[in-house]
Amino acid sequence: MCGIAGIIGAERSYVADAADLHAMCETITHRGPDDEGIYVNGRVALGMRRLSIVDLCTGHQPIHNEDSTIWVVFNGEIYNFPELRPELERQGHRFYTKTDTEIIVHLYEEFGAECVRKLRGMFAFALWDERRQRLLLARDRFGKKPLHYALHGGRLLFGSEIKELLAAEPKLTGLDPQGLLSSFYFGYIPDPLTAFAQIRKLPPGHLLEFTSGHIRLSKYWDMPAYGVYEPQSEEECLEELEHRLAEAVRIRLISDVPLGALLSGGVDSSTVVALMARTSTGPVKTFSIGFSNQDFNETDYARIVARQFGTDHHELVIDPNIEETVQMLTRSLEEPFSDSSMVPTYHVCRLARQHVTVALAGDGGDELFAGYDRYEKYLRRLSFPSIPVGLGRWYREHLHPWVPTGLPGRRSLYNLSLPPRERYLDELSLLPAGNRDRSVFSKEFLAWADKEASPYDSFRDYLEHSPASDPLSEILYLDSKTYLPGDILTKVDRMSMATSLEVRAPFLDHPFAEWAARLSPRWKMRFGEFKYILKKLAERLGVPREVIYRRKQGFAMPLVHWFRQQPSPALLDILLEPKTLQRGYFNAQVMRRRLLDHRQGLRDRSWEIWHLLIFELWHRNFLEPAIQMQAASARSATLAERETGQATVFVQSSQTAMQAAN
Repeated sequence: MCGIAGIIGAERSYVADAADLHAMCETITHRGPDDEGIYVNGRVALGMRRLSIVDLCTGHQPIHNEDSTIWVVFNGEIYNFPELRPELERQGHRFYTKTDTEIIVHLYEEFGAECVRKLRGMFAFALWDERRQRLLLARDRFGKKPLHYALHGGRLLFGSEIKELLAAEPKLTGLDPQGLLSSFYFGYIPDPLTAFAQIRKLPPGHLLEFTSGHIRLSKYWDMPAYGVYEPQSEEECLEELEHRLAEAVRIRLISDVPLGALLSGGVDSSTVVALMARTSTGPVKTFSIGFSNQDFNETDYARIVARQFGTDHHELVIDPNIEETVQMLTRSLEEPFSDSSMVPTYHVCRLARQHVTVALAGDGGDELFAGYDRYEKYLRRLSFPSIPVGLGRWYREHLHPWVPTGLPGRRSLYNLSLPPRERYLDELSLLPAGNRDRSVFSKEFLAWADKEASPYDSFRDYLEHSPASDPLSEILYLDSKTYLPGDILTKVDRMSMATSLEVRAPFLDHPFAEWAARLSPRWKMRFGEFKYILKKLAERLGVPREVIYRRKQGFAMPLVHWFRQQPSPALLDILLEPKTLQRGYFNAQVMRRRLLDHRQGLRDRSWEIWHLLIFELWHRNFLEPAIQMQAASARSATLAERETGQATVFVQSSQTAMQAAN
C-alpha cells in the first residue's frame, strides 16, 4: 500500500522539478512510511511513498519495463498477480522483481489501456509511456484507492491526496460551490467533485489519458444487470455464495507482513473472520473498539465471535477526548467529511497497526446485500399512496415551512410529499434538502444555493440509468456509485492510512460483487429481514445467532451524550464564534437556538451539530493553513499576477463568501 504523486508538462519543452515532486511525497509519508521513490525525466515526474506489503526487498517503485520506456507508480494490491505473471512470462516478458506492481507495465505492453480490465484488486496507478508520450491514470472499480488530478498552468498534477497537489501548486485553493453544497447535503463530496474548483477525483472504474496537453476520461467498468440470476434453491444459493466469498477472502490473505481482521461484531466482519479462521494455519488476529457508553458498545458481540473462532483477540474500550480527536482528524481531512464513524475507525486502525500491517474488513456487505435500515423504510413508503405532484409541491413550498421544527413526524410528512424516487434521495440527505429544514443557513447563503444546480442531479442520473428493474436494486446501485466510494471507502482509506495500515475488503472483490448484484433481490431482503442469504451463510459458518439476529447498530458514536455532557463548551461554542458566523453560511440566531435545544435535552441535534462543526473545523484546520501557504507563495509573485486575481482570498463575510465560491 502506498501513496502516489506526479507532474507532467503539457508541452515537451517543460522540465519537471524534482523538488516539487519531493514536496508532494513529503505530505503523504503516513501512507508509505517505508520508502520513497522518484522518477524524473524531462517533462515527467513520478513519485511514491511505500508501505511494504509484498516483495519487501525488491519491490521499490517506480517500476519500469525491460527497456525503461514504460514507468509506473502504484497504490494498492493486485490479488491475481500470481496467475498473471506466468502468462506474461510465456509471452516473453522478463521480470526483475517479485512485486505485483511489475505486472502492470507488462500487461500494458500487451493490452494498452485495456490492461486495467485484467486486474483484480484495489488500485490507483499512473503509467508513463515514453514512446507514445502518454500518461495513463487508473482507479479501481469501486474506488477503494483515491486518485485526484488538476490541470493548471500548463501541467497536469495528480496524487493520492489533495494536499499533494496543493503542495506543488498552492493556487489550487479556490473553492468549488457544488462541492461545498454537496457536503451539506450528504456529509461527503461525491466523485468527481472535490471542495476545490480545479481539482477533481478520478471516478471509480475510470481511466484518464493525458496526451498533447489534453485529458480524455473513459469508463472501463460498471455494475452488471441487477436481479437477473435466480438460484433454483436456497441450498444452491448458499453453496455458490460460500464458494465465491471464501475465494475472495483467500486471495486477500497474500502478504509478507502480519495480517489480521477488523471485527465489529456485525454480520459482515464476523463472516469474514469465520472464513479467515477456516483458511488460516494459526489463530486470526482480530481487533475491536468500543465505547464506555453501552448503547454504542459492540465489543460484547465481537468477543463472542472471537471466542467462537478462537482468534487472537484485541479490544480497546475508549472514551476519547472528542475535542482533541476532531481537531486532529480535521487537520488531515482535505474536504468536509462528517461521517462520525471516522473516529472509531481511526482508533480501531491504530489498535490493529500495533500488531499487524494488513487487516481484512467487512465493507461493502451492506451495499451488496441490502443491510441499511433506510432500504426497508424506502420500500415501505413506496407502498403508501402517491400524492399528486402539484399538491406535494404546494405542501413543501407553502405549508411545510410553517410546521414547527419540533413537531414529531415533520420530516416524514415532507418525505411523503415527494415523488417515489425522490423519497430515497431525501432520506440520504442531511442539510439543506430542498425546503425541508434550511433555517440554520443564512438568507444570503440560501439565495446563492438556490441558483446552483442541485446536488441531487447526479444521483437522479444514476437512478434513471441504473442496470436494475426493481426499486431495491435501483437504490443498491445508487449507493454503490455514491455513498460507498464517497463515504465508506473514503473513511476507511483516510483513517487506515493515517495509521499506516492497509485494509482489504473481500466483499468488494469485483467478480464476487458482480455475482451478488445479479442475484435476485428476494435473496437480499425477505420477510423484512435484511441480508437474508448472507445471514444464512453466517449461520452455516458457525457465527452465533445472537450476533446475526440482533438489531443493527452500525459503527456509531455516542454523540448525543458527548454533546450534552462533554466536551467542554468551547468546542460547541466554535459554531457561535464571530469567525464562524462571518463566513456567511449560517444564521446566528437559529444556530444559538439549536445548540441550546440540544444542551437542554429538548431535542437531539447531535448529528446536525456534528455536521456543522466538522465543516467549520475543516475551514480552520485544513483550508486556512492551505490558503496561508498560497498567500506566502503569492507574496513571491509579481504585482501584476496578484492583480489578475490569481491569488485566492479567504472570505470573511457572507457577501465575499458567495463571490469567492462563484
